[in-house]
Amino acid sequence: MDPRTAGVTAFAPATVANVAVGFDVLGFALDGVGDRVTVRVVERAAQPVVVDGIDGVVADLPTDPRRNTASVALRAMVDDLGIDRPLGVQVHKGIPLGSGMGGSAASAVGAVVAADRLLGLGLGRPRLLGYALAGEASASGAPHADNAAPCLHGGLTAVVGHDPTRIVDLPVPSGIAYVVVHPRLRIETRAARALLAPNVPLGTFIEQSMRIAGFVAGCYRDDLGLVESSMVDLVAGPQRARLIPGFDDAREAAISAGAFAFAISGSGPSVFAWVRAQGAPGAVADEVRAAFRRWGLTAESWTGALGSPGARVLDGRGGPACGS
Repeated sequence: MDPRTAGVTAFAPATVANVAVGFDVLGFALDGVGDRVTVRVVERAAQPVVVDGIDGVVADLPTDPRRNTASVALRAMVDDLGIDRPLGVQVHKGIPLGSGMGGSAASAVGAVVAADRLLGLGLGRPRLLGYALAGEASASGAPHADNAAPCLHGGLTAVVGHDPTRIVDLPVPSGIAYVVVHPRLRIETRAARALLAPNVPLGTFIEQSMRIAGFVAGCYRDDLGLVESSMVDLVAGPQRARLIPGFDDAREAAISAGAFAFAISGSGPSVFAWVRAQGAPGAVADEVRAAFRRWGLTAESWTGALGSPGARVLDGRGGPACGS
């Protein structure tokens, strides 16, 4: 079968944005949870990009190509490059909607990575990221790269410039495991951004700036003590915590179980913790889920080593394709 007709599938991982101290700047990739996006060449389509289908943990996403993040990202690529073959995209969602785990970015990133391989374009990450951000903007209202960048690059990333977007891959501090817990709530990114105060007091700005500087320095020096002391969110997290019932109890449970950092993942309601290698990430996950249960919320969790790979093309058996 012609691979262009059969399609190419890419896996795009879930992500944690902000990483406590780096609002709209920092992000890291998860492992084992994400979206699978298949792109193929279609015949006689009414539009340059069509949505073939959506399934997985979320199936009620828009199939209108103008409103789906995967198809919007593909349309940006098609228009920019003058691609004259209609493309169909199918999304298998592994990331819950409104979870604060980068679901809209993952679908967009997966689509452009799959299309790049399908069409043999060989585009670099900066151009792929630009197309993915067009899709992300259709969901969040602006092209924030703190989810899309770690989804595409993997590991731990920092957004260091806009227009053009500039991304730096940060050194991943050694010996850290992550825990992500998703309580069964849904928080829309636009709504979570809308409640943030438009101004930050000068003293808070200075202290937050010192903390993000300390975080980045700690990554480059592999200084876990400096990373730990820097991971305190003074801006977005305190304003958004009230959207998550039991947040304070969950944080206390995580720290008591051995986590050295705990914060909201993106706009929430998911939360994340970092645990030293000699710790027990599974125990932290158990305690945080138990804390949410006391507030009447069921929750699921994921753990892994910090430094997970980014989006990649899959072979027919669901594994990474050679050379991806």
